[in-house]
Amino acid sequence: MATGFDISRLEALLESARLLQSSLDLELILKHLLRTAMGRLLARRGVVAVRGSDGILRVQLARGAQALAGGSEFTEASARAAGIEQFFPIGSNSEPTGMLGIGGLAGTPGAEETEFLQALLGLAASVIANAQAHEQARSANLLLDQRLQELRALLDLGRGLASTLDPGDVAQLVGFTLAGRWAIAKYAVAAWKEGQPSVLRQKGLNIDAAKVREKFTALAEPRLANEDDADILNAPEGALLIPIRSQESLVGMVVCAPRMRGMQYREADIEFASGLAAQAAVAFENAWHFRDTLARQHLEKELELAASIHRDLFPAKLPELFDIDVAARNRQARQVGGDYYDVLPFDAAGDRQPHLLCVADISGKGISAAILMSTIQATLRSLLRRESSLLEIAGVANELLFATTPANKFATAFLCGLDPVTGNCRFVNCGHNAAVLLRVDGEVEMLDGPGLALGLFPRRTYEEKAFHLAPGDILAIYSDGVSEAQDSSDEQFEVPRLTDVLKKHAAQPASFIVDRVFDAIDIFAGEAPQFDDITLMVVKRSA
Repeated sequence: MATGFDISRLEALLESARLLQSSLDLELILKHLLRTAMGRLLARRGVVAVRGSDGILRVQLARGAQALAGGSEFTEASARAAGIEQFFPIGSNSEPTGMLGIGGLAGTPGAEETEFLQALLGLAASVIANAQAHEQARSANLLLDQRLQELRALLDLGRGLASTLDPGDVAQLVGFTLAGRWAIAKYAVAAWKEGQPSVLRQKGLNIDAAKVREKFTALAEPRLANEDDADILNAPEGALLIPIRSQESLVGMVVCAPRMRGMQYREADIEFASGLAAQAAVAFENAWHFRDTLARQHLEKELELAASIHRDLFPAKLPELFDIDVAARNRQARQVGGDYYDVLPFDAAGDRQPHLLCVADISGKGISAAILMSTIQATLRSLLRRESSLLEIAGVANELLFATTPANKFATAFLCGLDPVTGNCRFVNCGHNAAVLLRVDGEVEMLDGPGLALGLFPRRTYEEKAFHLAPGDILAIYSDGVSEAQDSSDEQFEVPRLTDVLKKHAAQPASFIVDRVFDAIDIFAGEAPQFDDITLMVVKRSA
């Protein structure tokens, strides 16, 4: 029977574990860990270091050891110099998640206290890893959100400029956009062209457009104003100068006064300014010369930007997996499509590591579909760093998309976790087409599920199912552009034709099978136009 002291230690350990696991805030976790360790060992000094993504241990928290600055690299020598006497790894001894150091002890810790501390640190290792993964995912989402906001701002500006046929209105819209984005109270927008009236819209500044045109002809990129610039512009030093250039000529200038409350213009702000200047240059030229085609030109520019985003989201090359042959192909119905596919490792990359196979179909087309697709990709990549549960991935992705997209935007998806070594698979079908599983003996199984599309409703649960991909089996995951491809009589291609092609070429490599399916669709459709994106992924396990 355990002694009263053993029970007390166990209760204390369980309580500490509960407190550690109740938060994903790394600072709170480390404070509790250090406070508990110092209290149990009656220590006057303590330090906690955590290994970062670069593999280096850095001091995160120190008590009574002022020489150990937060963020500095942790070494045993520097810790001993600061009065730390004993060191305990957090996690494994060979590659610890972090290190706990204790000093100024009232006495020598007993075996029971040391055992308690080691057990606590073993629990803390996984909690710290979870907190770090959470922070990485949060940072990735914040960066994605920032990029999407910048893209939306540029696109909103593009749409506004496309509907503006007056150069003065263009200048005013540019000024309002920057004033609102950077919270500046003073700005000026000037533009000019031979044979056209000059344009000047300013607030709180008094620049001379003619002098700007004369002195800044060679200015090619946005930069901060120096002392000489400030004298020429009659504007504060540190103002942001944004040249507006058309081909090789300077056709305008935007001057933004220094930001309020001492905030600085960042590199990302300079990049945003460059994009804005490019759009402003086109808008001024169109307003001066091509008012009747302004809307069409901006639409084409927006579509090309969306098409570029869409192309970059597809993997340049699918990973090579042990005993698994995988190939995929997408053909868009329009300039910007709404389908997406990817093959991503759950944790560490490697041909024997489990991977996520994904085919998704985003509602709508154009820039909104491209933005939603980028959100899905970023969500999957951030979740896979810390999560291997398909149910958790589907649930978090659904909540994120529901919270960040309009009600009419959603995505169907087929998520399949594959272990290439064993062939064991699990899948979650989020409102997507049932995948086709062609067994080596010719039997066909349909992998369906009751899940709803991602982003359609909040707090939805999904169902995970399992299957085994045996040697010689073929898995086909596809978008509805495959099964619903139509001929001139509006007859659809449908799944039986797909399975016939799979059976006919089952002995061939995955890429060959994918190409034959596309050939079969083209022959079936004939002269009928393609109405929807066509995406197909074929996965074949070596016989």
